[in-house]
Amino acid sequence: MTKQLVRVESGVPGLDTILCGGLVQGASYIVQGSPGAGKTILASQFAFRQVRGGGRVLYATLLAESHDRLFQTLSTFDFYDPSIVGKDIFYISLFKVLRDEGLPALVNALRAELGRQRCTTLILDGLLIAKDRAETALDVKTFVAELQSHAAFTGCTVLFLTSARTDDVSPEHTMVDGVLQLKEELVGIRTVRQIRVSKSRGSAAIGGFHQYRISNHGIDVYPRLEALHATPSRDVVVNARVASGVDGFEGIAGGGITAGSMSLLLGPAGSGKTTFGLNFLNQATPEAPALYFGFYESPERLRAKADALGIPLEPLERAGALHIDWHPLTENLLDSLGHQLLDAVRANGIRRLFVDGVTGFERAAIQPGRLIEFYAALSNELRAQGVTAVGTLETRDIPGVTGFHALPEYSSLMDNLVSLRHALINGELRRFLSIVKMRDSAFDNGLHEVQIGQGGLRVRNRLSITPDAFGGQQATFASGPQLPART
Repeated sequence: MTKQLVRVESGVPGLDTILCGGLVQGASYIVQGSPGAGKTILASQFAFRQVRGGGRVLYATLLAESHDRLFQTLSTFDFYDPSIVGKDIFYISLFKVLRDEGLPALVNALRAELGRQRCTTLILDGLLIAKDRAETALDVKTFVAELQSHAAFTGCTVLFLTSARTDDVSPEHTMVDGVLQLKEELVGIRTVRQIRVSKSRGSAAIGGFHQYRISNHGIDVYPRLEALHATPSRDVVVNARVASGVDGFEGIAGGGITAGSMSLLLGPAGSGKTTFGLNFLNQATPEAPALYFGFYESPERLRAKADALGIPLEPLERAGALHIDWHPLTENLLDSLGHQLLDAVRANGIRRLFVDGVTGFERAAIQPGRLIEFYAALSNELRAQGVTAVGTLETRDIPGVTGFHALPEYSSLMDNLVSLRHALINGELRRFLSIVKMRDSAFDNGLHEVQIGQGGLRVRNRLSITPDAFGGQQATFASGPQLPART
Protein backbone atom coordinates (compact mmCIF):
# COMPACT_ATOMS: atom_id res chain seq x y z
CA MET A 1 0.00 0.00 0.00
CA THR A 2 1.41 3.37 -1.05
CA LYS A 3 1.95 5.80 1.81
CA GLN A 4 0.68 9.32 1.27
CA LEU A 5 3.05 12.07 2.40
CA VAL A 6 1.57 14.71 4.69
CA ARG A 7 1.77 18.10 2.99
CA VAL A 8 1.86 21.65 4.29
CA GLU A 9 0.57 24.54 2.21
CA SER A 10 3.23 27.12 1.39
CA GLY A 11 0.92 30.12 1.09
CA VAL A 12 2.79 31.00 -2.12
CA PRO A 13 0.34 30.83 -5.06
CA GLY A 14 1.61 28.38 -7.67
CA LEU A 15 4.44 26.96 -5.55
CA ASP A 16 2.39 24.06 -4.20
CA THR A 17 1.41 23.26 -7.80
CA ILE A 18 5.01 22.80 -8.98
CA LEU A 19 5.70 20.84 -5.77
CA CYS A 20 2.75 18.57 -6.67
CA GLY A 21 0.88 19.25 -3.44
CA GLY A 22 3.06 21.41 -1.23
CA LEU A 23 6.07 20.94 1.01
CA VAL A 24 6.36 17.65 2.88
CA GLN A 25 5.74 17.93 6.60
CA GLY A 26 8.88 17.21 8.60
CA ALA A 27 11.14 17.53 5.55
CA SER A 28 14.03 19.96 5.09
CA TYR A 29 14.56 22.26 2.12
CA ILE A 30 17.27 24.57 0.89
CA VAL A 31 15.99 27.83 -0.61
CA GLN A 32 18.85 29.10 -2.73
CA GLY A 33 19.36 32.26 -4.77
CA SER A 34 21.31 35.45 -5.23
CA PRO A 35 20.62 38.50 -3.03
CA GLY A 36 17.36 40.13 -4.08
CA ALA A 37 15.87 36.98 -5.61
CA GLY A 38 13.15 36.83 -2.95
CA LYS A 39 14.29 34.06 -0.57
CA THR A 40 13.33 35.95 2.60
CA ILE A 41 9.96 36.95 1.15
CA LEU A 42 9.17 33.36 0.16
CA ALA A 43 10.20 32.03 3.58
CA SER A 44 8.22 34.72 5.42
CA GLN A 45 5.15 34.10 3.29
CA PHE A 46 5.45 30.43 4.16
CA ALA A 47 5.92 31.23 7.86
CA PHE A 48 2.84 33.42 8.19
CA ARG A 49 0.77 30.83 6.30
CA GLN A 50 1.81 28.16 8.83
CA VAL A 51 0.71 30.35 11.72
CA ARG A 52 -2.67 30.97 10.10
CA GLY A 53 -3.03 27.20 9.84
CA GLY A 54 -2.39 26.73 13.57
CA GLY A 55 1.38 26.20 13.47
CA ARG A 56 4.22 27.92 15.31
CA VAL A 57 7.38 29.15 13.60
CA LEU A 58 10.96 29.78 14.71
CA TYR A 59 12.76 32.20 12.38
CA ALA A 60 16.47 32.14 13.24
CA THR A 61 18.98 34.45 11.57
CA LEU A 62 22.75 34.25 11.51
CA LEU A 63 23.14 37.94 10.69
CA ALA A 64 24.80 40.52 12.90
CA GLU A 65 22.13 43.22 12.46
CA SER A 66 18.83 43.40 14.33
CA HIS A 67 15.46 42.32 12.99
CA ASP A 68 14.12 45.88 12.74
CA ARG A 69 15.04 46.20 9.08
CA LEU A 70 13.44 42.82 8.34
CA PHE A 71 10.17 43.88 9.98
CA GLN A 72 10.19 47.17 8.07
CA THR A 73 10.47 45.27 4.79
CA LEU A 74 7.87 42.65 5.69
CA SER A 75 5.37 45.31 6.78
CA THR A 76 4.97 46.33 3.12
CA PHE A 77 3.44 42.93 2.25
CA ASP A 78 -0.20 41.92 2.67
CA PHE A 79 0.66 38.61 4.39
CA TYR A 80 2.50 40.31 7.28
CA ASP A 81 0.63 40.40 10.60
CA PRO A 82 2.53 42.13 13.43
CA SER A 83 0.07 40.85 16.03
CA ILE A 84 1.44 37.29 15.81
CA VAL A 85 5.14 38.23 15.93
CA GLY A 86 6.46 37.08 19.30
CA LYS A 87 3.29 35.08 19.91
CA ASP A 88 3.23 32.37 17.22
CA ILE A 89 6.25 33.32 15.13
CA PHE A 90 9.50 33.90 16.97
CA TYR A 91 12.53 35.74 15.60
CA ILE A 92 15.94 35.13 17.17
CA SER A 93 19.48 35.95 16.12
CA LEU A 94 22.10 33.26 16.79
CA PHE A 95 25.00 35.06 15.17
CA LYS A 96 26.93 35.39 18.44
CA VAL A 97 26.40 31.72 19.31
CA LEU A 98 27.79 30.68 15.93
CA ARG A 99 30.69 33.14 16.09
CA ASP A 100 31.76 32.35 19.66
CA GLU A 101 30.88 28.66 20.09
CA GLY A 102 30.60 27.12 16.61
CA LEU A 103 28.18 24.80 14.84
CA PRO A 104 27.55 22.24 17.64
CA ALA A 105 26.43 25.03 19.99
CA LEU A 106 24.22 26.44 17.23
CA VAL A 107 22.49 23.06 16.84
CA ASN A 108 21.91 22.81 20.60
CA ALA A 109 20.51 26.36 20.73
CA LEU A 110 18.10 25.67 17.88
CA ARG A 111 16.92 22.39 19.41
CA ALA A 112 16.31 24.05 22.76
CA GLU A 113 14.37 26.94 21.23
CA LEU A 114 12.27 24.66 19.03
CA GLY A 115 11.31 22.59 22.04
CA ARG A 116 10.62 25.57 24.28
CA GLN A 117 8.33 27.27 21.72
CA ARG A 118 6.82 23.97 20.44
CA CYS A 119 7.45 25.06 16.84
CA THR A 120 6.28 23.17 13.77
CA THR A 121 8.44 25.16 11.34
CA LEU A 122 12.08 26.25 11.45
CA ILE A 123 13.53 28.83 9.07
CA LEU A 124 17.29 29.32 9.26
CA ASP A 125 18.40 32.41 7.34
CA GLY A 126 22.14 32.36 6.66
CA LEU A 127 23.27 28.84 5.80
CA LEU A 128 26.19 30.34 3.86
CA ILE A 129 27.43 31.99 7.07
CA ALA A 130 27.22 28.66 8.88
CA LYS A 131 29.26 27.07 6.08
CA ASP A 132 31.94 29.73 6.45
CA ARG A 133 32.24 28.82 10.14
CA ALA A 134 32.70 25.12 9.33
CA GLU A 135 36.20 23.71 8.92
CA THR A 136 35.30 20.91 6.52
CA ALA A 137 32.45 19.86 4.24
CA LEU A 138 31.75 17.06 6.70
CA ASP A 139 31.06 19.63 9.40
CA VAL A 140 28.41 21.22 7.20
CA LYS A 141 26.82 17.86 6.44
CA THR A 142 26.81 16.97 10.11
CA PHE A 143 25.20 20.28 11.04
CA VAL A 144 22.43 19.86 8.46
CA ALA A 145 21.92 16.18 9.33
CA GLU A 146 21.53 16.86 13.06
CA LEU A 147 18.93 19.57 12.48
CA GLN A 148 17.21 17.43 9.89
CA SER A 149 16.95 14.39 12.16
CA HIS A 150 15.53 16.50 14.99
CA ALA A 151 13.00 18.10 12.63
CA ALA A 152 11.94 14.75 11.16
CA PHE A 153 11.43 13.29 14.65
CA THR A 154 9.25 16.20 15.77
CA GLY A 155 7.47 16.72 12.44
CA CYS A 156 9.02 20.17 12.03
CA THR A 157 9.46 21.48 8.48
CA VAL A 158 12.81 23.23 7.89
CA LEU A 159 13.86 25.87 5.37
CA PHE A 160 17.56 26.69 5.03
CA LEU A 161 18.06 30.02 3.22
CA THR A 162 21.34 30.57 1.42
CA SER A 163 22.70 33.21 -0.95
CA ALA A 164 24.24 31.33 -3.84
CA ARG A 165 23.94 31.06 -7.58
CA THR A 166 21.46 28.50 -8.91
CA ASP A 167 24.27 26.51 -10.53
CA ASP A 168 26.16 26.12 -7.25
CA VAL A 169 25.88 22.56 -5.89
CA SER A 170 27.20 22.09 -2.35
CA PRO A 171 27.61 19.08 -0.03
CA GLU A 172 24.53 20.01 1.99
CA HIS A 173 22.37 19.52 -1.12
CA THR A 174 22.79 15.77 -0.69
CA MET A 175 21.45 15.90 2.87
CA VAL A 176 18.17 17.78 2.47
CA ASP A 177 14.88 16.54 1.05
CA GLY A 178 14.36 19.35 -1.42
CA VAL A 179 16.10 22.28 -3.09
CA LEU A 180 14.31 25.38 -4.41
CA GLN A 181 16.42 27.56 -6.66
CA LEU A 182 15.43 31.19 -7.24
CA LYS A 183 17.14 33.34 -9.82
CA GLU A 184 16.81 36.87 -11.15
CA GLU A 185 18.25 37.66 -14.56
CA LEU A 186 18.23 40.36 -17.19
CA VAL A 187 16.58 39.44 -20.48
CA GLY A 188 17.34 42.36 -22.75
CA ILE A 189 16.56 45.34 -20.53
CA ARG A 190 13.90 43.71 -18.35
CA THR A 191 14.24 41.70 -15.16
CA VAL A 192 12.79 38.20 -15.08
CA ARG A 193 12.55 36.00 -11.98
CA GLN A 194 12.37 32.20 -12.19
CA ILE A 195 12.13 29.33 -9.69
CA ARG A 196 13.11 25.70 -10.07
CA VAL A 197 12.65 22.62 -7.89
CA SER A 198 16.01 20.95 -8.48
CA LYS A 199 15.48 18.24 -5.85
CA SER A 200 12.33 16.72 -4.36
CA ARG A 201 13.05 13.51 -2.48
CA GLY A 202 10.20 11.02 -2.46
CA SER A 203 7.85 13.37 -4.25
CA ALA A 204 7.15 14.42 -7.82
CA ALA A 205 7.66 18.01 -8.96
CA ILE A 206 7.11 19.90 -12.19
CA GLY A 207 10.61 20.29 -13.58
CA GLY A 208 12.32 23.23 -15.21
CA PHE A 209 12.16 26.93 -14.44
CA HIS A 210 8.86 28.69 -13.71
CA GLN A 211 8.39 32.45 -13.71
CA TYR A 212 7.41 34.29 -10.55
CA ARG A 213 6.59 37.85 -9.61
CA ILE A 214 7.06 39.84 -6.40
CA SER A 215 4.32 42.33 -5.53
CA ASN A 216 2.73 43.71 -2.39
CA HIS A 217 0.93 40.35 -2.12
CA GLY A 218 4.27 38.58 -1.88
CA ILE A 219 5.48 36.00 -4.37
CA ASP A 220 3.24 34.51 -7.07
CA VAL A 221 4.60 31.54 -9.03
CA TYR A 222 3.29 30.77 -12.52
CA PRO A 223 3.89 27.11 -13.47
CA ARG A 224 4.83 26.69 -17.13
CA LEU A 225 1.56 26.06 -18.91
CA GLU A 226 2.87 23.41 -21.28
CA ALA A 227 4.27 21.44 -18.32
CA LEU A 228 1.22 21.83 -16.07
CA HIS A 229 -1.23 21.00 -18.87
CA ALA A 230 0.86 18.50 -20.79
CA THR A 231 -2.45 16.74 -21.37
CA PRO A 232 -5.84 18.48 -21.15
CA SER A 233 -7.96 17.94 -18.06
CA ARG A 234 -10.51 16.14 -20.22
CA ASP A 235 -11.21 15.39 -23.89
CA VAL A 236 -14.50 16.84 -25.10
CA VAL A 237 -16.00 16.67 -28.59
CA VAL A 238 -19.20 18.64 -29.19
CA ASN A 239 -21.03 18.21 -32.51
CA ALA A 240 -22.71 21.60 -32.50
CA ARG A 241 -22.40 25.02 -34.08
CA VAL A 242 -21.97 28.38 -32.39
CA ALA A 243 -23.32 31.55 -33.97
CA SER A 244 -20.64 34.06 -34.93
CA GLY A 245 -22.99 37.05 -34.74
CA VAL A 246 -21.58 38.29 -38.06
CA ASP A 247 -24.35 38.81 -40.60
CA GLY A 248 -23.78 36.47 -43.54
CA PHE A 249 -20.87 34.52 -42.04
CA GLU A 250 -22.90 31.42 -41.20
CA GLY A 251 -23.84 31.12 -44.87
CA ILE A 252 -20.21 30.69 -45.96
CA ALA A 253 -19.08 28.77 -42.85
CA GLY A 254 -21.35 25.77 -43.14
CA GLY A 255 -23.74 26.97 -40.45
CA GLY A 256 -21.42 28.66 -37.97
CA ILE A 257 -18.31 28.09 -35.90
CA THR A 258 -17.83 24.59 -34.52
CA ALA A 259 -18.38 24.54 -30.76
CA GLY A 260 -15.16 24.12 -28.78
CA SER A 261 -12.98 25.19 -31.71
CA MET A 262 -10.09 27.66 -31.91
CA SER A 263 -10.36 30.30 -34.64
CA LEU A 264 -7.76 32.85 -35.73
CA LEU A 265 -8.60 36.05 -37.61
CA LEU A 266 -5.66 37.35 -39.64
CA GLY A 267 -5.55 40.80 -41.17
CA PRO A 268 -4.09 44.31 -41.14
CA ALA A 269 -5.23 47.17 -38.94
CA GLY A 270 -8.72 48.35 -39.85
CA SER A 271 -9.74 45.17 -41.64
CA GLY A 272 -12.52 44.36 -39.16
CA LYS A 273 -10.96 41.81 -36.76
CA THR A 274 -12.08 43.48 -33.52
CA THR A 275 -15.50 44.21 -35.01
CA PHE A 276 -15.87 40.51 -35.84
CA GLY A 277 -15.00 39.80 -32.20
CA LEU A 278 -17.61 42.24 -30.91
CA ASN A 279 -20.26 40.52 -33.01
CA PHE A 280 -19.10 37.21 -31.58
CA LEU A 281 -19.26 38.48 -27.97
CA ASN A 282 -22.70 39.98 -28.56
CA GLN A 283 -24.14 36.46 -28.82
CA ALA A 284 -23.29 35.70 -25.18
CA THR A 285 -25.94 34.97 -22.57
CA PRO A 286 -25.82 34.71 -18.75
CA GLU A 287 -26.11 30.94 -19.18
CA ALA A 288 -23.22 30.87 -21.70
CA PRO A 289 -21.10 33.93 -20.82
CA ALA A 290 -18.25 35.42 -22.83
CA LEU A 291 -14.82 36.82 -22.00
CA TYR A 292 -12.97 39.60 -23.79
CA PHE A 293 -9.23 39.10 -23.16
CA GLY A 294 -7.44 41.95 -24.87
CA PHE A 295 -4.17 43.83 -25.06
CA TYR A 296 -5.02 46.94 -27.10
CA GLU A 297 -8.44 48.36 -26.24
CA SER A 298 -9.02 49.49 -22.66
CA PRO A 299 -12.50 48.62 -21.30
CA GLU A 300 -13.75 52.17 -21.81
CA ARG A 301 -12.42 52.41 -25.35
CA LEU A 302 -13.85 48.99 -26.17
CA ARG A 303 -17.28 50.01 -24.87
CA ALA A 304 -17.15 53.26 -26.85
CA LYS A 305 -16.19 51.42 -30.03
CA ALA A 306 -18.99 48.90 -29.53
CA ASP A 307 -21.55 51.69 -28.87
CA ALA A 308 -20.55 53.38 -32.12
CA LEU A 309 -21.29 50.12 -33.94
CA GLY A 310 -24.64 49.68 -32.22
CA ILE A 311 -23.38 46.75 -30.11
CA PRO A 312 -23.73 47.99 -26.51
CA LEU A 313 -21.64 45.92 -24.09
CA GLU A 314 -22.73 47.33 -20.74
CA PRO A 315 -26.12 45.53 -20.71
CA LEU A 316 -24.27 42.26 -21.30
CA GLU A 317 -21.86 43.06 -18.47
CA ARG A 318 -24.65 43.94 -16.05
CA ALA A 319 -26.42 40.69 -16.88
CA GLY A 320 -23.25 38.66 -16.22
CA ALA A 321 -23.06 37.59 -19.86
CA LEU A 322 -19.79 39.39 -20.59
CA HIS A 323 -16.52 39.85 -18.70
CA ILE A 324 -13.77 42.21 -19.88
CA ASP A 325 -10.14 41.52 -18.98
CA TRP A 326 -7.59 44.04 -20.29
CA HIS A 327 -3.82 43.62 -20.11
CA PRO A 328 -1.91 46.64 -21.48
CA LEU A 329 0.78 45.66 -23.94
CA THR A 330 3.63 46.60 -21.61
CA GLU A 331 5.71 44.18 -19.49
CA ASN A 332 3.79 40.93 -19.02
CA LEU A 333 4.77 37.37 -18.13
CA LEU A 334 3.65 34.73 -20.60
CA ASP A 335 2.57 32.15 -18.04
CA SER A 336 0.91 34.77 -15.86
CA LEU A 337 -1.28 35.70 -18.83
CA GLY A 338 -2.10 32.07 -19.53
CA HIS A 339 -3.06 31.36 -15.92
CA GLN A 340 -5.13 34.53 -15.63
CA LEU A 341 -7.01 33.59 -18.79
CA LEU A 342 -7.76 30.05 -17.63
CA ASP A 343 -8.66 31.23 -14.11
CA ALA A 344 -11.18 33.69 -15.56
CA VAL A 345 -12.65 30.98 -17.79
CA ARG A 346 -13.11 28.57 -14.88
CA ALA A 347 -14.34 31.17 -12.38
CA ASN A 348 -17.02 32.56 -14.69
CA GLY A 349 -18.04 29.46 -16.63
CA ILE A 350 -16.96 31.10 -19.90
CA ARG A 351 -18.22 29.56 -23.13
CA ARG A 352 -17.16 32.25 -25.62
CA LEU A 353 -13.66 33.75 -25.64
CA PHE A 354 -12.34 36.57 -27.78
CA VAL A 355 -8.58 37.18 -27.55
CA ASP A 356 -7.95 40.55 -29.16
CA GLY A 357 -4.29 40.44 -30.10
CA VAL A 358 -2.46 37.11 -29.95
CA THR A 359 0.66 39.25 -30.34
CA GLY A 360 0.26 40.11 -26.64
CA PHE A 361 1.33 36.58 -25.75
CA GLU A 362 4.24 36.69 -28.18
CA ARG A 363 5.55 39.96 -26.76
CA ALA A 364 5.45 38.49 -23.24
CA ALA A 365 7.52 35.42 -24.16
CA ILE A 366 11.16 35.70 -23.09
CA GLN A 367 11.80 32.35 -24.85
CA PRO A 368 9.86 32.59 -28.13
CA GLY A 369 10.81 29.00 -28.97
CA ARG A 370 8.27 27.66 -26.45
CA LEU A 371 5.27 29.48 -27.93
CA ILE A 372 4.10 26.48 -29.95
CA GLU A 373 3.95 24.30 -26.83
CA PHE A 374 2.33 27.13 -24.85
CA TYR A 375 -0.40 27.65 -27.45
CA ALA A 376 -0.98 23.90 -27.70
CA ALA A 377 -1.47 23.57 -23.94
CA LEU A 378 -3.67 26.67 -23.75
CA SER A 379 -5.92 25.71 -26.67
CA ASN A 380 -6.28 22.10 -25.47
CA GLU A 381 -7.31 23.24 -21.99
CA LEU A 382 -9.76 25.78 -23.41
CA ARG A 383 -11.37 23.00 -25.44
CA ALA A 384 -11.50 20.88 -22.28
CA GLN A 385 -13.41 23.70 -20.57
CA GLY A 386 -15.97 23.80 -23.41
CA VAL A 387 -14.81 27.19 -24.71
CA THR A 388 -15.23 28.37 -28.29
CA ALA A 389 -12.41 30.83 -28.88
CA VAL A 390 -11.68 33.47 -31.51
CA GLY A 391 -8.36 35.31 -31.61
CA THR A 392 -6.86 38.02 -33.77
CA LEU A 393 -3.41 38.42 -35.28
CA GLU A 394 -2.39 41.60 -37.02
CA THR A 395 -0.56 41.07 -40.31
CA ARG A 396 0.64 43.36 -43.05
CA ASP A 397 -1.65 43.50 -46.05
CA ILE A 398 -0.32 42.24 -49.37
CA PRO A 399 -1.33 44.33 -52.40
CA GLY A 400 -3.72 42.75 -54.86
CA VAL A 401 -6.87 40.75 -54.43
CA THR A 402 -5.21 37.36 -54.75
CA GLY A 403 -2.35 37.99 -52.29
CA PHE A 404 -2.33 36.22 -48.92
CA HIS A 405 -0.71 36.64 -45.53
CA ALA A 406 2.10 34.37 -44.44
CA LEU A 407 0.61 32.00 -41.90
CA PRO A 408 2.12 31.87 -38.39
CA GLU A 409 3.97 28.71 -37.38
CA TYR A 410 1.26 27.78 -34.88
CA SER A 411 -1.57 28.01 -37.44
CA SER A 412 -1.73 24.21 -37.55
CA LEU A 413 -3.02 24.32 -33.95
CA MET A 414 -6.01 26.40 -35.04
CA ASP A 415 -9.21 24.72 -36.14
CA ASN A 416 -10.30 27.69 -38.26
CA LEU A 417 -8.37 30.38 -40.10
CA VAL A 418 -10.13 33.47 -41.46
CA SER A 419 -8.35 36.12 -43.50
CA LEU A 420 -9.49 39.74 -43.61
CA ARG A 421 -7.84 42.20 -45.98
CA HIS A 422 -8.03 45.41 -47.95
CA ALA A 423 -7.98 45.61 -51.74
CA LEU A 424 -8.29 48.27 -54.41
CA ILE A 425 -11.29 47.51 -56.61
CA ASN A 426 -12.01 49.95 -59.44
CA GLY A 427 -10.06 52.65 -57.61
CA GLU A 428 -11.86 52.11 -54.29
CA LEU A 429 -10.35 50.59 -51.11
CA ARG A 430 -12.66 47.80 -49.97
CA ARG A 431 -12.61 45.10 -47.26
CA PHE A 432 -12.74 41.36 -47.92
CA LEU A 433 -12.97 38.14 -45.96
CA SER A 434 -12.06 34.59 -46.90
CA ILE A 435 -12.10 31.35 -44.95
CA VAL A 436 -8.73 29.65 -45.34
CA LYS A 437 -9.34 26.66 -43.12
CA MET A 438 -12.29 25.19 -41.25
CA ARG A 439 -11.50 21.82 -39.76
CA ASP A 440 -14.09 19.06 -40.21
CA SER A 441 -16.54 21.39 -41.95
CA ALA A 442 -17.59 22.40 -45.43
CA PHE A 443 -17.12 26.10 -46.21
CA ASP A 444 -17.06 28.61 -49.06
CA ASN A 445 -13.40 29.34 -49.79
CA GLY A 446 -14.11 32.34 -51.99
CA LEU A 447 -13.31 36.00 -51.32
CA HIS A 448 -16.30 37.91 -49.94
CA GLU A 449 -16.77 41.61 -49.52
CA VAL A 450 -17.45 42.78 -45.96
CA GLN A 451 -18.89 46.04 -44.70
CA ILE A 452 -18.65 47.69 -41.28
CA GLY A 453 -21.54 49.77 -40.01
CA GLN A 454 -24.41 49.74 -37.55
CA GLY A 455 -24.64 46.21 -36.23
CA GLY A 456 -20.94 45.52 -36.83
CA LEU A 457 -19.49 43.36 -39.59
CA ARG A 458 -21.55 42.08 -42.51
CA VAL A 459 -20.44 39.55 -45.12
CA ARG A 460 -21.76 40.38 -48.56
CA ASN A 461 -21.19 39.22 -52.13
CA ARG A 462 -18.61 36.78 -53.41
CA LEU A 463 -15.84 38.29 -55.52
CA SER A 464 -14.98 36.87 -58.93
CA ILE A 465 -12.06 37.91 -61.14
CA THR A 466 -12.60 37.64 -64.89
CA PRO A 467 -10.50 38.82 -67.89
CA ASP A 468 -11.65 42.03 -69.50
CA ALA A 469 -11.60 43.00 -73.18
CA PHE A 470 -8.23 44.77 -72.84
CA GLY A 471 -6.26 41.83 -71.46
CA GLY A 472 -6.61 42.90 -67.84
CA GLN A 473 -8.83 41.68 -65.02
CA GLN A 474 -12.25 42.77 -63.89
CA ALA A 475 -13.83 42.21 -60.49
CA THR A 476 -17.45 41.14 -60.37
CA PHE A 477 -19.60 40.16 -57.40
CA ALA A 478 -21.99 37.21 -57.21
CA SER A 479 -24.46 36.71 -54.36
CA GLY A 480 -24.90 33.44 -52.51
CA PRO A 481 -22.34 31.21 -50.81
CA GLN A 482 -20.67 28.17 -52.31
CA LEU A 483 -19.65 25.35 -49.95
CA PRO A 484 -17.36 22.93 -51.77
CA ALA A 485 -14.32 23.17 -49.52
CA ARG A 486 -13.72 20.97 -46.48
CA THR A 487 -10.66 20.57 -44.30
